[in-house]
This record gives sequence, C-alpha cells and structure tokens, in this order.
Amino acid sequence: TARHNLGCDEWNNGNPEKAAKHWIIAATHGNDDSIKVLMMVFKGGAISKEVLAAALRANQAAVDAAKSPQRDVAEEYRRSKGTFW
Repeated sequence: TARHNLGCDEWNNGNPEKAAKHWIIAATHGNDDSIKVLMMVFKGGAISKEVLAAALRANQAAVDAAKSPQRDVAEEYRRSKGTFW
C-alpha cells in the first residue's frame, strides 16, 4: 500500500522513526508486508515490544473485520482458477 511504500522511502532516507509510523499505520489497515518489516525493525531495536504488539493486534483486528463469507467464496474461486486475472 501507499503507507507501506512511504515507510520504505523514509527508511531509505534515514528517517527510521517516520518509517515506523508509516508501517504501523499500514499494519493497522491489514498490510502484512508492514508487519513483516516491523518485526525486522523490532529485532534491530528501532521499536519497542509494546509498539510491535499494538501493531499486531490492530493488524489482526483489521484482517478479522475484512472477513466475510463472500470474500471466502471469491478467494476459493480465484485459487481454483490458478490466476488472479
């Protein structure tokens, strides 16, 4: 997502605090790539355990909120066809 990409740009520009904020926002909207990056950043010591835990909880809440029987059927259909398009 755009927030995740902004985080990557900020990280590459030497702004780890701003990068983490963007990744946290993206994670709270269900972006799994941001969760992966936040875990790496946590291991490097740039964010606290509490911040990571809050991001993980918010990410799971967003994923749960997006679940529906219709999405499950659509995903099953997509997988059966072997292609996204």
